[in-house]
Amino acid sequence: MKIDILTLFPDMFVPLTESIIGRAIEKNIVNINTINIRDFSVDKHKKVDDYPYGGGAGMVMTPQPIYSAMEHIHAQGKRVIYMSPKGKTFNQKIAMNLSKEENLIFLCGHYEGIDQRVIDTWVTDEISIGDYVLTGGELPTMVMIDTICRLLPGVLGQEESYMDESFYNGLLEYPQYTRPSVFLDVKVPDILLSGNHKKIAEWRMLESFKMTKRNRPDLFEKYIQEKNLSKEEKHFINMILGNKVDF
Repeated sequence: MKIDILTLFPDMFVPLTESIIGRAIEKNIVNINTINIRDFSVDKHKKVDDYPYGGGAGMVMTPQPIYSAMEHIHAQGKRVIYMSPKGKTFNQKIAMNLSKEENLIFLCGHYEGIDQRVIDTWVTDEISIGDYVLTGGELPTMVMIDTICRLLPGVLGQEESYMDESFYNGLLEYPQYTRPSVFLDVKVPDILLSGNHKKIAEWRMLESFKMTKRNRPDLFEKYIQEKNLSKEEKHFINMILGNKVDF
């Protein structure tokens, strides 16, 4: 996958060269290219913002530098993602969809945003990572790139590394433990030391339901309503709810 990032602050993306994403870059699974929008400004001072028409606080990024940068990377026909608090909320389903693309382009806004004509001409996806406002689109872009890239074949050691994670199947992940089996007088649950893989899988399913019900009741209710539940899942759900659901 090739990822182009249009930004005023390309140095902010250095952390993507570390850890798992960094290794994916080294293995040529993903190619991340940062483009400095300011380099495409025709203003002699490389200015990229101006006052908004109609008045109001703050500045707006002007269309010309972004438009020229888009043409430079041949963005026409590609998925162009603009990070914006006005966009659709990012989730794992969107990440999986975007991971199937060969080329993604991220546009990082700043100030009070960008000229709407850029959005109308180039942007295919307007996405937010949550109901809050940041100073720019760089951090949300890094969040999205990390989430998307770890879904690419060969990035993680095993496919199961993300298949069992929170949100992959609509539930939060079960608790995890490692050595030592006893730490500060707290012991790992006996079932995980039993070697009985069937019982371990059942324990993990039950704990996943418990965790989701406690921390994200909205996801728990959605899972019950939208999933084609197995007999085993129905049993565990009724254990948690006290046999209150008649499936």
